[in-house]
Amino acid sequence: MTHPGEITRRQLLRRIGLTALVAGPGAGLLSACATGAAEKPSAAPSAAATASGLVSATNPFGVDAKKPLEVVIFSGGFGDAYAKEVHEALYTKAFAGVSVKHVATQQIGTQLRPRLVSGDVPDVINNSGPEALDLAALAAEGHLADLTPLFDAPSIDDPGKKIRDIVTPGVLENAKIDGKDLVLNYNVSHRGLWYDAKLFQAKGWMVPKTWDEFKALGEEAKKEGIALFAYPGQVGPYYQTWNLLYTAAKIGGNQVLIDIDNLVDNAWKADAIRKSVDAWVEIQTKYGDKSYFGLDHTQTQIKHLQHKVLFYPTGSWLENEMVKDKPKDFEYALAPVPEVTGMDRMPYGAIMIGVGENFVVGAKGKNPQGGLEYLRIMLSKEGARGFTERTKNLTVVNGAAEGLELPPGMVSAAKLQDAVGTNVITDARYEGWYKELFDYSNTQVNAVMAGRINTDEFIENVQKKADEVKADSSVSKQTRNA
Repeated sequence: MTHPGEITRRQLLRRIGLTALVAGPGAGLLSACATGAAEKPSAAPSAAATASGLVSATNPFGVDAKKPLEVVIFSGGFGDAYAKEVHEALYTKAFAGVSVKHVATQQIGTQLRPRLVSGDVPDVINNSGPEALDLAALAAEGHLADLTPLFDAPSIDDPGKKIRDIVTPGVLENAKIDGKDLVLNYNVSHRGLWYDAKLFQAKGWMVPKTWDEFKALGEEAKKEGIALFAYPGQVGPYYQTWNLLYTAAKIGGNQVLIDIDNLVDNAWKADAIRKSVDAWVEIQTKYGDKSYFGLDHTQTQIKHLQHKVLFYPTGSWLENEMVKDKPKDFEYALAPVPEVTGMDRMPYGAIMIGVGENFVVGAKGKNPQGGLEYLRIMLSKEGARGFTERTKNLTVVNGAAEGLELPPGMVSAAKLQDAVGTNVITDARYEGWYKELFDYSNTQVNAVMAGRINTDEFIENVQKKADEVKADSSVSKQTRNA
């Protein structure tokens, strides 16, 4: 049975190009298939309507090659080489003599909020990381260009197809704010518990499938001086927020997350949320280390590489983010969250697979036409393949990764994706829709995991905040069906 929010394995794999990936030395081919104003401003004119260049089949937005383009990239787990060496290079090749200003930062909010207020708006923004901007607020203020012309534009590789025809459906489903296409999610990510496969092999440990097995392994790890689990309490506490929510979805099904995103009354009081929080608080209390609450993601990931942490909850960008620090004998692999209750709605093996890494075009920038074309270039097979080659992560462009050799962690994630069937955990969209609520939930996750509040207090606190957001008429409300 396919539940709401779930996707067909074969359809997803075909559309993101996992049907014929070279898995790496000795692995062969993967099996057969393999995120407000009370009064909204008037809508900004579409980029195509204000184009000053010559519209043509190869220049559908009428980009003026004399206009410079500014691209701001979040230089986090994916770095920024893919933008400089691939996408920007392709843009300058398409428009000879054009100037592209490249800005890389890990502080998107700190750098861009003053600029947005002053009217000095970049053309393309990779809105990601701990300081990601509130997309719903930007939409309400008219800062985000309409991407419908992009999705309706011809594909660079096959002009007979529109962009919307060559990307995985999650792109279109997650593009909308207030019913408008405003956000491009570019990356396909896998989230779960990451571990060192070679360490497990050397110790003779099996990846736990049940919560009792998980705790038993915690006892064994404790004897070795290893924390069973850790997450970064600073600059990355949302990793554990994701982990709690995806565990809750595994217990109670994707409807748990859909209700949270839709601000359904008492959604945070669902029994699956309670069981998830209780389970992870127990793990932290018995087998964790509170010192990690003071570390950021990079520091915690170094500890992971040093075998001071067994399981680390994050996404498939991890392997590329730590490529310069990873010892040669450390082999990343992805594990699902173990069976929690013995009666979880989703079986063991269910993992979160979704689209992410937001890109937006500044509607009030100097060159929104160029911004749209830049995204179109990103969605070409050459642009997508270049991203995968440099980041070892997949894009949303159908088939762009076929034939590429991927590192062990990505191969591990792909194998889990193959095995999970239709039991895919959906993403939690309130992160982008209601940033105040998401940020608050992160503080409460830290509080409950550290033992400063209990599960009841966590649930009451976050539900109260959700109720406040729902009652605030100045906050634009979003809805999802799956």
